[in-house]
Amino acid sequence: MKRASKLIEKYGIPGRDLYGLPASGMRFPDGAHYRIEISGVERPEVCEAVLDEADKRGVPVHRLISTVMGATLLSRDELKRFAQLAHDARVEVIITPGPRATWDVGRQIATPEGVACGLRFRSADSVAQYIEDILRCIDVGFRGFLVWDEGVLWLLNQMRENGDIPANTVFKVSIYAGHANPCGAKLLEDLGANTFNPIGDISLQAFASIRKVIRIPIDVHIYLFDAWGGFNRFREAHELARICAPCYFKIEPGTSVGNLYKPWVDPNFLAWLGREKVKYAEIIHEIVGENAPELKLSEQGPQDLAIPEP
Repeated sequence: MKRASKLIEKYGIPGRDLYGLPASGMRFPDGAHYRIEISGVERPEVCEAVLDEADKRGVPVHRLISTVMGATLLSRDELKRFAQLAHDARVEVIITPGPRATWDVGRQIATPEGVACGLRFRSADSVAQYIEDILRCIDVGFRGFLVWDEGVLWLLNQMRENGDIPANTVFKVSIYAGHANPCGAKLLEDLGANTFNPIGDISLQAFASIRKVIRIPIDVHIYLFDAWGGFNRFREAHELARICAPCYFKIEPGTSVGNLYKPWVDPNFLAWLGREKVKYAEIIHEIVGENAPELKLSEQGPQDLAIPEP
């Protein structure tokens, strides 16, 4: 592949994965290598449990991935309470807006082969519904949103640059976008992504090739659903932090998205699971400290987080 690799490198993209596993020279603004992200914080009650457990264990939690069931399904009062809890704890919240392909009357996305076409919006109406849900959450005070459609990411970035939405709004690209190489990572950064989640099962050398071409944080699944592979990368935590910095460690165990992040799942169960995720964060931090004590975890509430403004 020498000819192809040389040609690729002409455009600033690594021609091969970086098997030498170079350390990243980039950091978060506070100088840290890594931060903690807790996914599946669906309701204010789950948020309370996660924050309480983090306080008890003395483990900083920096970001919550929330309302994966869809922010549409929380009342305005619930959203306000959620925003206030996160604001008081100085935690970033990435809200998942409600409308998406699986909510639509079109069912190609639900077929075994149709799902391969990707989780993208299938009409202008769908885009408008998604944007409306974002505007509703902005009104409440949220400043972080999950995006899985590159075209909509471009549109949201245009709105942010033109002052139609707050300049401090951040966009996280979801694992559902399916990116796993430096070309896709560079595209997302150029389109306005502030942070992005590649697929979870890529190698260390693949992560290194992605880090070489982008400056935004990489969101690394260090524990993922059984339905998505069920892998646990705790013992690689120090290498992932060294190679991917700045990065967020995503802790997302469970059976599947479909079984956990639905409005009829018992909030008490999700609260218990949220506490378990904080415990895992503590374990991950211990492993990093044992193997690479020079790697820094951010303290609670760094200034660059997209903390809600209720």
